[in-house]
Amino acid sequence: MNDYINLEWRPELERPVLIAGFTGWNDAAEAASLAVSTIGEVSEAKRFGSFDGEEFFDYQATRPQIKLVEGVTRTIEWPENEVAATAGSIEALGGRGAVLLSGPEPNFRWRGFSQAVVDLARELDVSLVITMGALLADVPHSRPVSVSANAQDPALVENLGLSASRYEGPTGITGLLHRYCAEKGLPSVSFWASVPHYLPSVPSAPAAVALLQTLSNLIGGGFDTTQLERTSEDYQQQVSAAVAQDSDLTSYVRTLEERYDSQAESGIRHLPSGDELASELERFLREKGDEE
Repeated sequence: MNDYINLEWRPELERPVLIAGFTGWNDAAEAASLAVSTIGEVSEAKRFGSFDGEEFFDYQATRPQIKLVEGVTRTIEWPENEVAATAGSIEALGGRGAVLLSGPEPNFRWRGFSQAVVDLARELDVSLVITMGALLADVPHSRPVSVSANAQDPALVENLGLSASRYEGPTGITGLLHRYCAEKGLPSVSFWASVPHYLPSVPSAPAAVALLQTLSNLIGGGFDTTQLERTSEDYQQQVSAAVAQDSDLTSYVRTLEERYDSQAESGIRHLPSGDELASELERFLREKGDEE
């Protein structure tokens, strides 16, 4: 196992998926980290290790936190990237197990970190890496959240009806991680939810729900998002009430709504159903396993 990873115990899972979400640059409105933490809660995932924070964090940029224990003892919580695992195959993941990678985006040694993630995935026989992300965009809060799904593996793009990323510009740890996965022949998919740029610091439960629904469409199964959906309803009501108090913002949101509706009516390409995606994913991974 890579020297950068501190393992507390080794999970035994049969060709699990690895699902990653990082706070920071890749996590607009905390949508991605909220989605990953929800998966951990509903699947009762257990921590089994972490990455060495001394190697990857600038503690002046990502500071440790002092906490009180029972209101008396002070303890320090250091920034770290945690790995957790489901107890086994679970129905919510289409009968698969999962390894969850979460925590702040590293400050240092991205190449070493990405290689360590790939090494961990290989050690645990991971069949697919999925990253969750969220970005600020010119979208209204009052319309369904758009989620893009793309991959760098040409076969995965074709078989699952995804899109090959055409983005050029600054990237985060997720972009580098997908590049390393592609170079090592490890299938990977990236999900990005678009959240309103006028709400950058308001945690977006609707975007987290959309990411989880997209994940369910890909791998089959489904998560219990009842509590998250209630939070989404509160989010919509509170944001709408706040927007209504500002005439300029109300006018701007109306413009975004008209643009969104116009694009929706102009003809969007057919998206595969959840059953189609799950079937194609099974076939792709089976063929990939036969090749190996």
